[in-house]
Amino acid sequence: MVLVLSEEVREAVDASRPVVALESTIIAHGLPRPRNLQVALELEDVVRREGAVPATIAVLDGRPHVGLDKDQLDRIANEDGIRKLGHRDLPLAMASGVSGATTVSATALLAARAGVRVFATGGLGGVHREWTVTQDESADLGLLARTRITVVCAGVKSILDVPATLQRLETLGVSVAGYGTDRFPGFYLSDSGHPVEWTLDDPEQVADVMRAQDTLDGPDSALIVANPVPREEQLDPALHTRVLADALHACEEAGVAGQGVTPFLLDHLMRHTDGASLAANLAAVRGNVRLAARIAAAWAGA
Repeated sequence: MVLVLSEEVREAVDASRPVVALESTIIAHGLPRPRNLQVALELEDVVRREGAVPATIAVLDGRPHVGLDKDQLDRIANEDGIRKLGHRDLPLAMASGVSGATTVSATALLAARAGVRVFATGGLGGVHREWTVTQDESADLGLLARTRITVVCAGVKSILDVPATLQRLETLGVSVAGYGTDRFPGFYLSDSGHPVEWTLDDPEQVADVMRAQDTLDGPDSALIVANPVPREEQLDPALHTRVLADALHACEEAGVAGQGVTPFLLDHLMRHTDGASLAANLAAVRGNVRLAARIAAAWAGA
């Protein structure tokens, strides 16, 4: 795979300085214009303030880029026709010469190929509700089961089947630890209602686990660091429960299925919480990016 690393990212990787991978789907498909570009620049600035190099990842004209300059970020934020690319789409996008924003699975794959070990995102995909009927499961899980990368996230999206997702991660052999908590976060919520067996309390502990992964030399699976959104910035739990129930009912009534379910539910939550779900989402992402930069610094200082 021919990767285009920005000069800044290449120099940092070659010198073993801290680098944090960032996905681009939130820029192209997760936020309205012009706020999407503002948030993209803000998140990169958060990484820099913590002493690390941001590596926002996307595919431009069929070429996977690890690290984008301002003009390239502007393209992802404002150009019409930007595709949404999972890891399965990468060869098709490359051969077709199209441009696309990378999801968790594509970002994790390209980051690992570039030698970037730490990746910050909002929430992971997972096992969908009614899985026994639809067999719908995010590609994130399988990719993370075979990719050596540390993913800092706010758990999985609360619209998913959280206990089934945790069970699936266990089956796949993906390590999961709560950051400063023994509860698995629920994306918009600090606590999904489900426990985690392991807790890590500082970036140095996370880096120790990463080193242990390499020493063990076992399967190339990920480490998920589940970092809860601060309670004061989470979506009101009662509001979340009510609106999510309404969203699931509306989704069923509209006959939405497959890949359309997640964007339908997320849009319903944003509109029927007056934007509070989006505010909680951004609070979670900022916290994850900040923590990821600190972990990358601890890892680079080994």
